Amino acid sequence: MSIVVEQLSKAFGKQKAVDAVNFSIEPGQTCGFLGPNGAGKSTTLKMITGFLQPTSGKVTVHGIDVLNDPLEAKKHIGYLAEHNPLYLDMYVREFLGFIANVHGLKGKKAAADLVIEKTGLEREAHKVIGSLSKGYRQRVGLAQALIHDPEVVILDEPLSGLDPNQLGELREVIRGLGQEKTVIFSSHILQEVEQVSDRILVINNGQLVADSPAGSISSQANNHQSIVEVEFLEAITQEQLQLLNQLGNIQVLNDRHFEISSGDLGLEQRKALFNFATIHHLTLITLKEKE
Repeated sequence: MSIVVEQLSKAFGKQKAVDAVNFSIEPGQTCGFLGPNGAGKSTTLKMITGFLQPTSGKVTVHGIDVLNDPLEAKKHIGYLAEHNPLYLDMYVREFLGFIANVHGLKGKKAAADLVIEKTGLEREAHKVIGSLSKGYRQRVGLAQALIHDPEVVILDEPLSGLDPNQLGELREVIRGLGQEKTVIFSSHILQEVEQVSDRILVINNGQLVADSPAGSISSQANNHQSIVEVEFLEAITQEQLQLLNQLGNIQVLNDRHFEISSGDLGLEQRKALFNFATIHHLTLITLKEKE
């Protein structure tokens, strides 16, 4: 197994953020980690990566005990944290060279070239990170996670807050990773997870409540779909409609008026709708959940 989690728990004072979680992930598997905000996703991922010490339990990555030998374990882990810490005053290529140095890589330029190509950063490589859009900053964060060619890649909410176009592009990058590495990808939005993952783990209130193939979770969610009514002042094009369709199943009422159904139409997708309207210079006149 690439990752084995046994009876993993974390308490902050009297509050149990993660409560006796158990799962294992096979090599080459892309596993979605789904749950609402505050469910324990980030805390669990930080313990798997060795950035947070558990209260109890055990994690092994690539056969290495993370608690007993964290430095060795981290050689096999690529980690993109939720808030993607970057040095905003550095150039993209300069930053990746710095990360390559941290890992002690000998072929720094070759390693940087490879991840720049893999994450679609060729046109941005000579730009200052602080000048990039959020979508491209996420790609830089992903590139630093991949630069030492780890067997295991852990991505914490990598698609959060991106516009529909950025969502689709970065989703394809992550899907490609799953063909060669073991990937854990967390989100609180079912649609994001099911489009990338082979298998989905669901965590709530610090406990693992489901472990199923991606299609199985989706079929369960279809039994309680949310429907949001969206109306623009202007008519939208077919190209714009295809981008809008990435947010859920679209029912076209007319060229300005739509209903979007999804297992989870939460805050992030509402933000994405506002971003979509702003980017395409559209006036959003209706955005409400149907009863």
